[in-house]
Amino acid sequence: MNEDTPRGFVFALAAFAIWGILPFYFRALGHVPTPEVVAHRVIWAVPVALGWLLWLGRTADLRLAIRTPRMLGMAMVTAALISLNWGTYVWLIQSGQAMNAALGYYINPIFSVFLGAIFLGERLSLRQWGAVTLAIAAVLVLTIDAGSLPIGALVLVFSWGGYAFFKRALPIGPNQGFALEALILLPFAIGFMAWQAGRGQLFATQAGAVDWALLLGCGLITAVPLILYANAAKGLRLSTIAISGYAIPTIIFLISVLAFKEPFDGARLVAFPMIWAAMALYISEVLRKRRAVQA
Repeated sequence: MNEDTPRGFVFALAAFAIWGILPFYFRALGHVPTPEVVAHRVIWAVPVALGWLLWLGRTADLRLAIRTPRMLGMAMVTAALISLNWGTYVWLIQSGQAMNAALGYYINPIFSVFLGAIFLGERLSLRQWGAVTLAIAAVLVLTIDAGSLPIGALVLVFSWGGYAFFKRALPIGPNQGFALEALILLPFAIGFMAWQAGRGQLFATQAGAVDWALLLGCGLITAVPLILYANAAKGLRLSTIAISGYAIPTIIFLISVLAFKEPFDGARLVAFPMIWAAMALYISEVLRKRRAVQA
């Protein structure tokens, strides 16, 4: 894609708006066990994802993937990573650690650049090395201050970075890939719900109308932004997508401070400016490469 289109911007803004307000959604489900919330995300995302493929008339790719062992195996890896990412994110929000979620998603693009250097032999520029160094230094500052690693943020980084890395090797479209991942996770989600019900600990059996509406909505808030983002990528340059993606952790950060009143002091006052400086280096390098291509 060589130019940005209004259609692409609309899809991107819609996706980022949904992802940005998810902390409010999962905070409203704070009384529901995290694994059960994730199970609902999987179960109710399946009909949304399949319905979208039917609408597009692209189910043939999905059927082919299910019959191809290598493709199915790779989808199992990406499904495991995305479920870990979902679970960690929901747990961070429910446990009052939205700022750590923002930290993880700020670092994600920089980590992806680092993965490219390690596993794909991509050469990093001076600015990219600067961004990687600043991100590592910020994590060290938080670790020294707390006496332990920011595990939740790092799990988000590694799970999403690994997901994006392995997703590149999945030779089907993003909509078909998401539907395949949801189908792979479906038996595990149903099995977990059945196990919880057998133990008499399934929250859904005692949920009220509002809780059920939120749980059913988990399918929409999981599948819809991914679909919107996939369509945004068709109408925006890769550099635009890379830069605009920082809107998501910024919204989460603002929500954590302004709405959830999480403390922003001590080591965070040092670490987050370091992360923002790393983000600025990352963005400046993306823009430099764009200008070089246009020259």
